[in-house]
Amino acid sequence: MTSTSTPCEPSSEPKIARLRCAIYTRKSTEDGLERPFNTLEAQREAAEAYILSQRHAGWTVLAEHYDDGGYTGGSLERPALQKLLGDMEGGRIDCVVVYKVDRLSRSLLDFARLMDVFERYHVSLVSVTQPLNTTMSLGRLTLNILLSFAQFEREIIAERTRDKMAAARRKGKWMGGIPVLGYDVAPGGGRLVVNHEEAKRVRALFALYVECQSVDRVLAALRARSWTNKVRSVKAGKPFSKASLERLLTNILYIGQVQYDGKTYAGEQAGIVEESVWREVQKRLAEERGRFSSQKASRARTERAAGCNRSPCGSGCRGSRV
Repeated sequence: MTSTSTPCEPSSEPKIARLRCAIYTRKSTEDGLERPFNTLEAQREAAEAYILSQRHAGWTVLAEHYDDGGYTGGSLERPALQKLLGDMEGGRIDCVVVYKVDRLSRSLLDFARLMDVFERYHVSLVSVTQPLNTTMSLGRLTLNILLSFAQFEREIIAERTRDKMAAARRKGKWMGGIPVLGYDVAPGGGRLVVNHEEAKRVRALFALYVECQSVDRVLAALRARSWTNKVRSVKAGKPFSKASLERLLTNILYIGQVQYDGKTYAGEQAGIVEESVWREVQKRLAEERGRFSSQKASRARTERAAGCNRSPCGSGCRGSRV
């Protein structure tokens, strides 16, 4: 009895296509990024676990990291995002995985632009915490709904911030930033206190302008005396420019007031310049600007007239008849 050998038949199981997945992470501020396990790593870990759960479908994680730490979602100018888009264009990515869609962008308009890029290079988008698959019409609808809520949340936060700033300004509070010449931040923070040595120089600057009635002349006097702007803790004071001197002379903080949205309120900080002197300087500055505008217009007319007189035909600006 002879035995017959049956040749091995090829497997009928379909070959699973490999899906190269890039993980994109983002955090708006740099706070906490120095920690051993920060939010960017937490986002990546969650995305890696999700991709691992889809290994049966051919999903694989790309080793390249696309992490934007300290970049707002309201702009597309982010180094890791730009690198991600470049690799998509180069055909090295099939799918982008994010923890939440707002990690990619918080702007509805920017997200629409990104989706055009994704579709152009046939790259899909997946969110770990939201049911999202942009290869289907229902997934695209879900994406638009999620983005609308993200945009709404962003606008609400902006409105609350503006309302908070307006309420604080109405109470005369200082809203932070770098203190101007004549003031320091109080040891406990949150308000301005007078720096008496600098305050003397501020009063001298106002008196100098009342005497000279010219920003350029005051600048020349400051350079002759080697006077500079406020000295920072780590940087020497910068020489005054025309713009910085005008900002100082028009700053309403110096009479104990604050300004917001075109309105003036009594400030918490003490004034260091008499209000009558400050008002006089504003009047003189307005007059100087008026003189400058008139002189500029007069020079322009003179130059136009001189240009006509220098006409090659000697006939002025009027066309000569043949």
